[in-house]
Amino acid sequence: MNEDRTMHAPLPHKRSMLRELLATEAAGGVLLMFTAALAIVIANSPWADAYLHLLHLPVGPTLTDKLGPMTVHMWINDGLMAIFFLLVGLEIKRELVDGRLASWEQRRLPALPALMGMAVPALIYLAVSRGEPGLAGGWAIPAATDIAFAVGALALLGRHAPLSLKVMLVSVAIIDDMGAVAIIAVFYTSSIDLLALAGAAAIIAVLLAFNRLRVVALWPYLLGIAALWYVTLLSGVHATIAGVVGALLIPYSTGTEKAREASPLLKLEHGLAPWVGLLIVPAFGFANAGVSFGDLGWVDIFAPLPLAIALGLLLGKQLGVFAGVLLAVKSGLASKPRGASWLQIYGVAMLCGIGFTMSLFIGELAFPGQADKVDAAKIGILLGSLLSAVIACCILRFAPKQAD
Repeated sequence: MNEDRTMHAPLPHKRSMLRELLATEAAGGVLLMFTAALAIVIANSPWADAYLHLLHLPVGPTLTDKLGPMTVHMWINDGLMAIFFLLVGLEIKRELVDGRLASWEQRRLPALPALMGMAVPALIYLAVSRGEPGLAGGWAIPAATDIAFAVGALALLGRHAPLSLKVMLVSVAIIDDMGAVAIIAVFYTSSIDLLALAGAAAIIAVLLAFNRLRVVALWPYLLGIAALWYVTLLSGVHATIAGVVGALLIPYSTGTEKAREASPLLKLEHGLAPWVGLLIVPAFGFANAGVSFGDLGWVDIFAPLPLAIALGLLLGKQLGVFAGVLLAVKSGLASKPRGASWLQIYGVAMLCGIGFTMSLFIGELAFPGQADKVDAAKIGILLGSLLSAVIACCILRFAPKQAD
């Protein structure tokens, strides 16, 4: 019973933070839907060439010869998304230290569905795309959940989903984000520049020293993270990883309510959340969702790459997440979310099939310089995410509210 109260009745400051997070994510998710739809409309209109020209317009200096001149698209994917991952890192650290994932008891329910929700889509992708040359590298595309899009869809449902399911969705998505970060760092890293990597290690050591010396001003950490981003970009490791690593080095106090509110981590998280949710994520959606359907036929939709991604998201996520919750509850490892029926839990598992932002991001990394495969991946991501969203919303809209 203690475990159930801990999972579903958080302390006042945690509850208010959850509501704030859900409000920001919901608004950002709705805006993301709009900008993504706008990008698709423009990509299939007479303004398609202007849209592509804008994205590939050189802006600013050449930061590394390997990447060449920085374009609008690169600034969004390598620059603004580093800020997105910085916020992800801040949320992960806070949840692990003093949030819904602070103890092993609290981690039991979301951990198993999150892990199975990453593994099953990857296996489905590999099974469907098996035998097709050059596609194996995209196995992680359907493995991630877009928390902003998913929470935005939940927000549209109003009170048709209990708070316990929203908590479960956010918790699963946070662990999912950890997995996505690890996948990007390990599997989508190009050749390593050891000198730049040594520079990154030195900057991390300085940030650790700031932490040990109890430096509470934010600006030294922000300067350090900016420098870390640059040397990480040079090193060959994807630059967005710098955001997560930097976030983990920002101090967070677990003392009194006043001490928590004064923590550099919480100040930065509250400051970044609106910008990320209402500007950065929608900008990413606009820059990456645009795909032309002009010459698209059924053969293209059911080609191995888009089909593998769509099935991974639509089938793999629901099966993995729901089976993970069922296994955790039936084995006694965790308690069932309070006030939720199994049909509602299944609806949230289906909602996890919205992989939009993270799937698009990993798709760009999986097939660098292969525009045809990136576009094919986008078709699969859009199809799988859209079907998952529509089916999940129908289930949650009409599912009985009373728990089984």
